Amino acid sequence: MTATAIDGNAKGGVAGRVRQRDYSMLGEDARRAIERGLASAHWYHSDIPRKTMKDLMKRTDGPAIRDTLIWLGSMAVLAVLAAWLWPSWWAALPLFCYGVLYGSASDSRWHECGHGSAFRTRWMNDAVYQIASFMIVRNPVEWRWSHTRHHTDTIIVGRDPEIVFMKPIELFRIFLNFFGILDALSGWAKMIRYTFGSIDPEVMDYVPEMERGRMLRVARIWTAIYVATIAVSLWTGSILPLMLIGLPRLYGAWHHVLTGLMQHGGLADDVTDHRLNSRTVYLNPVSRFIYCNMNYHVEHHMFPMVPYHALPRLHALIKDDLPAPNTSFADAYREMWPAIKRQLRNEEYFLLRELPPTAKPYQADFHMLEMRVSAA
Repeated sequence: MTATAIDGNAKGGVAGRVRQRDYSMLGEDARRAIERGLASAHWYHSDIPRKTMKDLMKRTDGPAIRDTLIWLGSMAVLAVLAAWLWPSWWAALPLFCYGVLYGSASDSRWHECGHGSAFRTRWMNDAVYQIASFMIVRNPVEWRWSHTRHHTDTIIVGRDPEIVFMKPIELFRIFLNFFGILDALSGWAKMIRYTFGSIDPEVMDYVPEMERGRMLRVARIWTAIYVATIAVSLWTGSILPLMLIGLPRLYGAWHHVLTGLMQHGGLADDVTDHRLNSRTVYLNPVSRFIYCNMNYHVEHHMFPMVPYHALPRLHALIKDDLPAPNTSFADAYREMWPAIKRQLRNEEYFLLRELPPTAKPYQADFHMLEMRVSAA
């Protein structure tokens, strides 16, 4: 993978004199993004014939039904096996696998069904979306609108509520999320607040008023499920019910964090070309199943209504217009980790990944004019 190191201030200053970013949805950077034309901007898209795109976007139930049956069926078998072996240490292996399917595979299922593209049949999308949202502890109403904003204003500071690498980067917070600690606790805290009718002003910025009542109802149903699970655990004198409902969000989170960090880590913010702020990585078949092909992340952001099972075909069609994909987890982190370390010292640093000769130039009007470029 060839990349260029970019140092400087993308927001009109000088390298070394960095204005503190405001990642809130109602702050100074949100206002600046609107003023600069970054909010709801025109994004670059690779050229694909209309007929081909129509075929790629075709929805079908088959692949998602197959993958959902494998996902939930495997969870059921592992749960029964873990319960049978409990409290022996032999239960650890099935619980480990169960945790990954609960605490990580739910992330990609929530995501795909939230787009409404996993299944052709709407109720199937909605059902899996609700189940996966519960597992990943993301209110299905709030996060549907949050993720819509993420796609409209991807990694635009003050507009995107899903930015992971906020600067200055706090590596300890990222480390804690490998165990789901901060994300899950935040989700549970919101669940309790929503149960009692309290909604954050920032959430109100992207969740329409007509949807807020449903958001509160979902939180109350979830709270009832958790209360019932805790009651069963206390009644039986065993933590096993919580090891199957709730706690897998913590001990099974590592895979979705490992894959999620690669999506945008070390790349540019405040740009309108997904080739600048997103990363595609080739992964093994098991991780691709858990991740629902979201390793094709540039492709997904360019064309978010293409179903997950068609992303490999989309990649084959436009790869000559994209930076070369990272070839594995190890390759992606070898590229990303040095960039993250550099960003600890210089928040305006990012990787500019080299395009092949067949690609159109980057759409970089917002990010390149006042920067010094040096070899990586």
